[in-house]
Amino acid sequence: MATRPAKANGSDEILFQNDGVSLCLLVNRKNRSLRVIDFRSGPHPAKRIFVMGLARREGVERVFTLVERDESSTWTRLGFQREGTIPGFYKRSDAFVLGARVPTERDDDSEQSGLRPAFAESSESADTERVYQQTRKVAKEREGDPIPPVKVAPLVDVEARRAAATAARQGRALTGFEPFGRDVNRSHYVCTARGGFSLIASVESQICFNNAYLELLTGPRTPKEAQLTSAAIRKLCDELFEHGVVGCFALSPVADIELGAAYAANGFRKTGVLAQHLLRGKQRSDAFLWSRKLAQPADG
Repeated sequence: MATRPAKANGSDEILFQNDGVSLCLLVNRKNRSLRVIDFRSGPHPAKRIFVMGLARREGVERVFTLVERDESSTWTRLGFQREGTIPGFYKRSDAFVLGARVPTERDDDSEQSGLRPAFAESSESADTERVYQQTRKVAKEREGDPIPPVKVAPLVDVEARRAAATAARQGRALTGFEPFGRDVNRSHYVCTARGGFSLIASVESQICFNNAYLELLTGPRTPKEAQLTSAAIRKLCDELFEHGVVGCFALSPVADIELGAAYAANGFRKTGVLAQHLLRGKQRSDAFLWSRKLAQPADG
């Protein structure tokens, strides 16, 4: 087992390899989550044992993986549950998102031996569907509204990290801009408009797959901010398309209807619900997974 030096953003890459298993585990310490990247197919029992042991050692609460369709059944057998898809993530094929949670001391002893399904009872509940329909309704009501002008400019990494730290202290941060994947490129932007509006955004891209993960540091607090946030997302998507990005995906807290509506208004589709994926303060919450093919019009 080998561990890359911890990065300033609070993440580690832990590599594990033996005769039957080859894994890279991306540990997000701020979010207490872990992404599994599997380099060798097949439901080898050592995968579950190693992932479980390391997750407990690192204090991780949520584990997930992205795989192609053929490998999704492998991870289902290992205790993960399918939660969504990212269309075209691998350029010619979709990514299936599967997740699980790590048992805590509050769980029954019978559940301590392995990963548990990722809070399915909260993810696809009637409440979640109700919120989603309300999100769609808000987006529909704003169709045809004038799009306010928003400027997008590059932002250096140190400034983005400083803004993320400030937003975290204020309890508004949706992310700390931790890595979602490995060997990726990350760019930061500041979106501004008249009246003092300022929104920090970050894009993590994988050139080999032509996809991008869009993160907004904060969500809107007022209807005016919601309108400007929607305009900023549209401008960012236009910029990504100009740079050859084919597909884009993003996350929003299920409870944040305004932010979800901003994605829906820009042609993003809900392609999953990631159970207990986000951590704000001490509370975990579900996240909507939004996906869009950038070649398609935002209003299509």
